[in-house]
Parts: sequence; structure tokens; C-alpha cells
Amino acid sequence: MTGEFSADWLGLREPADADARSLELVGLLPAPVKVIRDLGCGTGSLGRWLAPRLPVPQFWILTDRDHDLLEIAADRMPEGVNVAIDERDVTALTRNDLTGADLVTCSALLDLLTAPEVDRLVEVCAQARTNALFTLSVTGRVRMTPADPRDAEVEDAFNAHQRRDAKLGPDAPDYAARAFEKAGARVIVRESAWQLGPQRSDLTAEWLRGWVGAATEERPDLGFDDYLAARLGDLPEAAVGHKDVLAIFE
Repeated sequence: MTGEFSADWLGLREPADADARSLELVGLLPAPVKVIRDLGCGTGSLGRWLAPRLPVPQFWILTDRDHDLLEIAADRMPEGVNVAIDERDVTALTRNDLTGADLVTCSALLDLLTAPEVDRLVEVCAQARTNALFTLSVTGRVRMTPADPRDAEVEDAFNAHQRRDAKLGPDAPDYAARAFEKAGARVIVRESAWQLGPQRSDLTAEWLRGWVGAATEERPDLGFDDYLAARLGDLPEAAVGHKDVLAIFE
């Protein structure tokens, strides 16, 4: 893979992200949504997707620890949207950082966090009574057509890899939903699976390399090289599980 957070990888996945996110949850956002803090914004793909679907005026606070990605995100936000950048680790967010914010968003972030980090993020949102739309958290479920007998073996190894260093990995969306419910929010969860295949050959191949590569790091004894070569030689249709979580403090 070109790098989990590289601009190239984020650009490659952006169309699949856009197609996967739940439009239904956007329609359920309580008004007004004028001030949005985007956590781990990367190159800003979530902002480019969501901003045109919200009323104007809008003010986005783009938050990431990578300065170069922040600059790209700020430069590429839709015309007419006001933007500020905040270079920091998103796990350091405080209640005061959400003063005046109507919505906290993120994309493909929760699975990279630990349970205490998610608990802290939920606590901050609850303290500020700021609604949250957290999109595209991996669920660990992959369904490919045609199936291969080793699919489940690779999936299990990949999911174990994602849980390294106490990260929530594929448990993240359900964990976050429960945490928000305990904090008093009304929570709505929707599936937002990537749809991959020959029609997205570059992304599908790059995702396969990353998926199998992580599985191999976790279980080198299982020898997935032949499996990967076969999958790359005849790209499958693949539904790669993600979930979107909307938490509303009423």
C-alpha cells in the first residue's frame, strides 16, 4: 500500500469513500450545522463530500497532526466554505475545543484508537453536547465474489493485526455506538461498505496488498503469497465492511 495516510492512498480511496458513506445519516443531522470540527481530516475528503450537502454558511475546523495533509485539505475545500486548520493529535481534544461547534466528524479514524481514547472523545462530545458523525470505521468483515477457501483465514489474521497495541480495530464502531448511548446520546448506525472490484482495479489491488500484507505480518506462518497472487491475477468483487455512526445529544 502507498501508505495508510499518504495523500496518494487517500486520493485513491476517496471515490469509494464517497459512494459508501450514509446519506441517510446526513439527512438526520439536527439543524443548524454551521460549525464543524473534522478530526483526522487527512486531505479533507469528508469535508469535500459533506460540505455540499449542508446549508451555508459553514465554518470547518480541520484537525490533523500532519501539516502537509492539513494544507491540502484547506486548499481543496469547496468554494464558499470558511476553513481553519488545527495541527494536533485528535486524542488531545477538550470540551473547550468544541465551544460553538455544531458537529464533530471523522472518517476512517475510530478503528485506529484505543478504548480509552474513544471513551475520552465521547466524553468530550457529551460534555459539550456536540453531535457526532463518525464515518467509515472498519468492521473487519470482507465478502468476496468468487469466494476463496482462505478468505476467512486472511480476514481473521487481518483483524487480529488491527487490534495490535490495544487498538479497537474492527470493534470500534460498535464500541463507539455503545459509549455514546451510555453518555446519553441517541445513536443511529448504518452500514457503509466499500464496493470494490475490477471496476475499481487500482484501489482493489492496492487494498488487497494492504489487507493481505497486514494478515501476513500477523501470521507469517500461514503463507499468503500464493493467495495474494491469485487474487491480484483475477480481481474479485469485494464488499469491505464499514459502519457510520451518528450520535445526537437531544
